[in-house]
Amino acid sequence: MEFEIQKTRLIEDLRQLGISERVLDAMKRVPRHLFVPEREKKNAYADHPLPIGWGQTISAPHMVAIMCDLLDIRDGMKILEVGAGSGYHAAVMGVLAGSGHVYAIETIEGLALFARDNLKKAGISNVTVMIEDGSLGLAGFAPYDRISVACAAPDILDTLTDQLKPGGKLIIPVGKHFQELYLVTKTDGLKKEAKGAVVFVPLVGKKGFTGQIE
Repeated sequence: MEFEIQKTRLIEDLRQLGISERVLDAMKRVPRHLFVPEREKKNAYADHPLPIGWGQTISAPHMVAIMCDLLDIRDGMKILEVGAGSGYHAAVMGVLAGSGHVYAIETIEGLALFARDNLKKAGISNVTVMIEDGSLGLAGFAPYDRISVACAAPDILDTLTDQLKPGGKLIIPVGKHFQELYLVTKTDGLKKEAKGAVVFVPLVGKKGFTGQIE
């Protein structure tokens, strides 16, 4: 009951930020407290990032909401997520996608297993978590209607834009110390829109900052 009260307060705070009702409804259906470690459950509905182990964090709820709103996810869409983390963001996108599917990539095996377990507990069945180099995308299931990147890349990666369907959208933080969130729409070329300053953990992998998966 306490979690429900906290969730209701969070949803109302997000509503005041202008988040769409579709995204708010999806977030109502995903129990965020199932996607954080036991020691952080009391803070599950606080609107800030939380540590989830392996040097990683779960994004603040407002950032998940903003990114989902910008992507305009619709029923039946096929979505790629780079940086699955604990699985929460993928779960919200899975609810929005309905009969569609989310392929979520995580480079850290322990975190990928944590995400899979969390998604199962939450009853989310249309998200598949895979252990891969997210900086390369996931060509085997491409093309995608939407791609969401939950870690900061050195640039807008062609490995990801190449895997978008025509008319598809990519949301990606770009930069190392000072990051900008970009919404990219694939038309005849690429329409790139800056959406504000953000802070994310760095993307690792062949096209990431380190050039290797750690």
